[in-house]
Amino acid sequence: MSVVHHRYATVDGQRLFYREAGPADAPAVVLLHGFPTSSFMFRDLVPELAERYHVIAPDHLGFGLSDAPAADRFDYTFDALTDLTKGLLDQLGVDRFAIYVQDYGAPIGWRLALGSPASVTAVISQNGNAYDSGFVEGFWTTVWDYQREQTPETEAAIRTALTLDAIKWQYVTGVPDETVVSPDTWHHDHQLVSRPGNDEIQLALFRDYATNSPLYPAVHTYFREHRPPLLAVWGKNDPIFGPAGAAAFRDDLPDAQVHLLDGGHFLLESALHETSRLIGSFLDKAVLPA
Repeated sequence: MSVVHHRYATVDGQRLFYREAGPADAPAVVLLHGFPTSSFMFRDLVPELAERYHVIAPDHLGFGLSDAPAADRFDYTFDALTDLTKGLLDQLGVDRFAIYVQDYGAPIGWRLALGSPASVTAVISQNGNAYDSGFVEGFWTTVWDYQREQTPETEAAIRTALTLDAIKWQYVTGVPDETVVSPDTWHHDHQLVSRPGNDEIQLALFRDYATNSPLYPAVHTYFREHRPPLLAVWGKNDPIFGPAGAAAFRDDLPDAQVHLLDGGHFLLESALHETSRLIGSFLDKAVLPA
């Protein structure tokens, strides 16, 4: 089993936490987490991949163990989070890498790919959306209402996403047997998003998420023109990003591998071994030297 290192780096004045494992000269794989978690979601996947890959899993600014400057001191946007991620990779000397994107990690990964298409060797999307068809309206209506108009009513509705019950809902909904999901997950995430001032950080990112869907056509063009190897391994019962979002990758990448597994939004918590097996097989063919 590979040793996992837990490190910090300062990028543009911000201290970022990241997990790193595997040989430094191996093909790199960058794991990009979603809301409301951190690289903690990859704690079991990192050592699985690190036998053959150089694995890097950062905490986005405002999440996990990275710095979380107040929302009135830092402009929390997906562009800004992407710039910090790019800065971290530059600092580590990583200029070619596969990306694993989930939830918020997807718009960050897409921006990295659009900014430097030649840098991305392969794409793994685990419930990381790139198509409007992937949005589950029952969940997103509350977000869209808040993006259109910030009123006491729309803000109160979106703030429920920061509660312990709502975070637990993200973890267990759609999982065939929710007892396999450790309660550590939602308690860990809730504790960190409940830090003073973190609510305003999350509200800023809920608002800025409106910039992601307009970016999708450029992402689709990137897929068609650069044809990165792509694996979509998707919890088919995800109440946030539905399986139509996984199937849609084949619209632009007919050779994309699409696997719908019996699980929810955080697939690694209930189907780690099946997911890591698919990822390992995919990466071995996509990025390892022949």
